[in-house]
Amino acid sequence: METQVQNNMDANPDLTAQTTEKSLSPFQLAMRRFLKNKLAIAGLIILTIFVIVAVFADVIATHNPTESNMLKVEAKGDAENWLGTDSSGRDNFSRLVHGSRISLTIGFFAMLCTVVVGTLLGSIAGYYGGRVDGAIMRFTDIMLILPFLLLVLTLIAIIEKITITIFIVIIALTSWPNLTRIIRATFLSLREKEYILGARSIGASDIRIIFKHFLPNAIGPIIVNATLMMANMIIIESALSFIGFGIPQPTPTWGNMITEATSLRILENNWEAWLPPGLAILLTVLAINFIGDGLRDAFDPKSNH
Repeated sequence: METQVQNNMDANPDLTAQTTEKSLSPFQLAMRRFLKNKLAIAGLIILTIFVIVAVFADVIATHNPTESNMLKVEAKGDAENWLGTDSSGRDNFSRLVHGSRISLTIGFFAMLCTVVVGTLLGSIAGYYGGRVDGAIMRFTDIMLILPFLLLVLTLIAIIEKITITIFIVIIALTSWPNLTRIIRATFLSLREKEYILGARSIGASDIRIIFKHFLPNAIGPIIVNATLMMANMIIIESALSFIGFGIPQPTPTWGNMITEATSLRILENNWEAWLPPGLAILLTVLAINFIGDGLRDAFDPKSNH
């Protein structure tokens, strides 16, 4: 009998593939779909390269990124300064390398804090419902009504002295509402499932039900939104730094480097100061979006890829 089944599977590759897929967990199936997405893999490779550069920035950089050399201001690239220097005589290449560390750190930790806050509030609202849900969602609606940029600029103006940690907290505290609504909707769709009702009937605690049954089923939307959110955080940091409300100089970030482009003279004659960080932001955000799109397709149960 086993020999006959094996012969049938050898003769029918589709049957073999279907049998193999049934033996895999949903997460393993998602990873299999993700690895088949060429754009997602390309994005993962690009992002990995930037992460390696950020981790080993102290080794890769050729100069101190905050040290000025007033004898070489707005210098063109040469053997000593590969990408020239900025308007303060700081080495552009070293600032680009160290800027990857700051920008990726802000993007990652701002995303992480946002995911924690959004998931926590969304979970509580979706699980308990009633007045708890109403109170959380009314507060969420108020946050969504407030203009994001105006709220961020107001908080930065109030605090005045901005550090990387404070900047991350400000961005996280103003970016959670959308994720909260997504997690709440996911929890509401799961509340009446049979296995949830079964867990409640045997006396499982709320924390156990949330962590064992709700969150594992919401992990797909959380991961997808987290990746896309990280790309948004990097853009937000760059935009705020460009208009002078981000991480203050001389801390090297890609946004601070692009600030050099506000001078028409530098924009026309010293492209080494602003074009490399602009390309770095473009490639990083594009890579993260590719990864996010790949994860979204991978966790989509209707996907046939």
